[in-house]
Amino acid sequence: MKKKVIVAIADGLGDRPVKELDYLSPLQYAKTPNLDYIAKNGKNGLMDPISPGIAVGTDMGHLILFGHDYQLYPGRGPIEAAGVGLHLQNGDVALRCNFATVDGNGIVLDRRAGRIRNGTSELVDAISPIEIDGIQFILKEATEHRAVLVMRGNDLSDKISDSDPKAPNDGSPYKKVMALDDSFEANRTAAALNQYFDVVYNHWKNHSVNLERINNNELPANFLITRGAGKMTEIPQLGEKMGFSCKIIAGEDTVLGVGKMTGYETESDNTFTGSIDTNYQLKAQYALNAIEAFDLVYVHFKATDIMGHDNNPNGKVDAIEKFDKMVGILIDNLPENTLIALCADHSTPCEKGEHSGEPVPISIFGPGIFSDSVETYDEISCGSGILNRLSGKEFIWTLFDYLEVVPKQGN
Repeated sequence: MKKKVIVAIADGLGDRPVKELDYLSPLQYAKTPNLDYIAKNGKNGLMDPISPGIAVGTDMGHLILFGHDYQLYPGRGPIEAAGVGLHLQNGDVALRCNFATVDGNGIVLDRRAGRIRNGTSELVDAISPIEIDGIQFILKEATEHRAVLVMRGNDLSDKISDSDPKAPNDGSPYKKVMALDDSFEANRTAAALNQYFDVVYNHWKNHSVNLERINNNELPANFLITRGAGKMTEIPQLGEKMGFSCKIIAGEDTVLGVGKMTGYETESDNTFTGSIDTNYQLKAQYALNAIEAFDLVYVHFKATDIMGHDNNPNGKVDAIEKFDKMVGILIDNLPENTLIALCADHSTPCEKGEHSGEPVPISIFGPGIFSDSVETYDEISCGSGILNRLSGKEFIWTLFDYLEVVPKQGN
């Protein structure tokens, strides 16, 4: 009987020793009986998404985990657009956005508007679509504080800078968007986007959603900050090309967008949040349902990454333990012909609060899989496993081989 594979991804899982956790990583410190069971009864290793020391974003990390070369990366904007169901036309420029809070001088008080969850669709309805200088601006809300902006018109370019100051709310202003080359198209795109920011602020500063937030002592979402401009790149549809079916279970639009761009089916639910309160039980059940009909199923868990970005090691421990419980549901109900693989898209150390180039632990468990000497699933133990140290593409193509879809080389 041909094997199937469920890949459980803990976003940003890898970390560094943390003083508050007795100089263990959150993964070493957490109670993870199910992850350890897979490591003890399977084969293990470490994975660099691209190569040692190279940090990747969630978008590129998942492009790699879905089987592709990182050089096919189209930019974050088009991925986010696909994730929220926006269909790009030839010549469109898409940008990744945050709902943000600024003061009257453009100082960014909070890059995520207090991690706003409610009311973003009403804000979007107040301003989308709108036209400036013959360019249509189409805005769509995404997960929590995130959004996607599409610029549609003639003579546009994605060679523009980010407006996101990427500073930890330290009083930095948002950045004026600049052309990154001397072309007419880049200068036209940057100028129109800067005008758009003024329109956004004037529409939103007194919007009823924000007035209510202020009354509730919450930060208003009165601005957008942008980054990751890009145009669509044609990406090979590996499932169709190689002859396997794949579904992605996730709650984050970035991950769903990468999946859609690569030709895989996706499934989500409004209880799949990007935080620790996500409905991990339902995620596990969706994955188990999907593996009955699909050869390969990815199930994504985001909260581990969020806690790393928040410099919250104890929160990351809690998130890892939730991920472990989700994996436990998979183990308890695993069909006999199905493998489970554990991985992450990158490391997000709590001390850094951002992605890093450290490798992440990987494990493969199931029928026909060797068991090595590893006893626990963590950044150190897995390094002694028989998978050794693989790139992200090498790891995923190892799983493709268990699906019996990788062509033999030579005679």
